[in-house]
Parts: sequence; C-alpha cells; structure tokens
Amino acid sequence: MPGPAAAPPATRTSPVPAATAGAAPPVRSSGGIPVSGHVIGAGSTPVPQAAVTLISLGGRQVGRVVAHPDGSYTVDAPGAGSYVLIASAEGYQPQASTVVVGDEPVSYDIPLSGTSGLVGTVRSAGREEPVVGAMVVAADVRGDVLAAGLTDTDGTFSFAELVPGPLTLAVTAAGYRPVALPVEIAARGVTRTEVELFAGLRVQGVVQAAGRPLNDARVTLIDAAGNVVAGATTGEDGGYAFTDLDSGEYTVMAAGHPPKATHLTVHGSGVESHDIELSHPGE
Repeated sequence: MPGPAAAPPATRTSPVPAATAGAAPPVRSSGGIPVSGHVIGAGSTPVPQAAVTLISLGGRQVGRVVAHPDGSYTVDAPGAGSYVLIASAEGYQPQASTVVVGDEPVSYDIPLSGTSGLVGTVRSAGREEPVVGAMVVAADVRGDVLAAGLTDTDGTFSFAELVPGPLTLAVTAAGYRPVALPVEIAARGVTRTEVELFAGLRVQGVVQAAGRPLNDARVTLIDAAGNVVAGATTGEDGGYAFTDLDSGEYTVMAAGHPPKATHLTVHGSGVESHDIELSHPGE
C-alpha cells in the first residue's frame, strides 16, 4: 500500500534589502500634481545633484528626485494639501520648506546656503598697512559672483555661507593696482587669507603751446617695448593723467600741434609730474 504523499518543501521568502543610506534611487510618484523649480545657491547659481524630497505633514515620504545639472527638479504630490519639501546637497546646509499644493502645478525655487566661510585681510605691499574700503569680490569658477564687500578700518573682510571648493578673489582699491588670486575654501569652518596690494603709480602733467595750456591734445604713453600702455586727452587746463602704472621706462607722446616725444622714467611710489611744451615749427 503506498505511503502518504511527501509534503512539499517549505518555501522561504527573502526579505527585500533596504536601500543603502544616501544612495537611494530617485523615487517619483505618478499621476500626481507636479511641484517643480530650481535648487539654487549664492548668486542664483544652480546646485546640481541636490536631493529633493517631498514628505507629508505626518512624516511619510511621497516623492524623491535628484536635481538636474541646471538645478531643476520636479516631484509629484499625490494630491492637494500641505507638504514639506526638503533639499540637501554636499557642501550646503539642508533646507526645509512648507509648500501648499492645490489643483494646479506648483512652482517653487529652493535656495541653499554654503557651510563654509572666508575671512581675510587686505594690506599694502611693503608698508604692511591695512587698506580701508577696498572692494573684495568672490567669484566661482564660472565667473559668477558669490559675495562682495568692503574692508573694515583694520583692512579685514569676511564672507559666510560659501560652498567648499575653488574660487577667485578680486580686490580693488583707490591708489592701488587691482589683484586677483585663487582661494580654496575648506569643506568646513572658516578659511583665512591675506591679500597684498601694490600702489599704482601715477603720472600727471600739463600740455602747453606758446606758454598756454593746450585743450584737446592727445597724449599717449608707450612702454620700453614700444607698446601703447594708455592714452588720454587734455582738458581745458591742458592737464592729463595716467594711473595704475608699473615702475619702468616710458615715452610720452603729445599731439595737437606737431607731435613731440619725451623720455620719462617712473619709479618709487606716489605721483610723478611731467609737463610737455608743444610748438609749431619755427616758433
């Protein structure tokens, strides 16, 4: 007599592994109401690869996407109501905002602030004195301005909420030559830097003819290599001026009457005076 049929082997269902933290693929609900916009940083620059998550007021995730290279995103809300929109990206402080969704698509841009800062001092080269009121501009690698400000009475400046990475610092001040230098912003905390400005030399003078100032004369400055460095036109007082010059040998040419060239050496610091007397042939 045949024995009882053998029972089928028991089956086991393997648990579905949880998504690795920080590496979850974008999740987007379908058939909902779109919430879209851009994730932007300082100066309205786009923040690519930012994670944008939409959660209900009860804390349930209803959608998640990763921003495109231009910072744009679209996540669908399952229906009308109030939600919390969370954006996060490396080097930025996370941002949470409440959005109210109705029957129509919602447009919402998400601003993010950096986690790092920059503090520096601007001094005059050689004299080591603070330069007051210097304009300091921080720009990213694309040339977009991230922050700008003037130095204090002690020559210091500070920028907050910067994104880690390289930037260009441009500094200008009256009486000094402008300077631009690269700065690497640390991932956390405050980066410190020192900037030296070199005094821009100045040449000024008066163009005269027959002992009187010559208006509307053209004055040209040429360096030792024969390159035209600058040009100016005299005013009613016959005056002209060239600023932000390096030390060295120059030739100054003035035209209005037959042109005249004179030799000039610029050195040291401050202001050099160089008057020019023009005359017609035979005078």
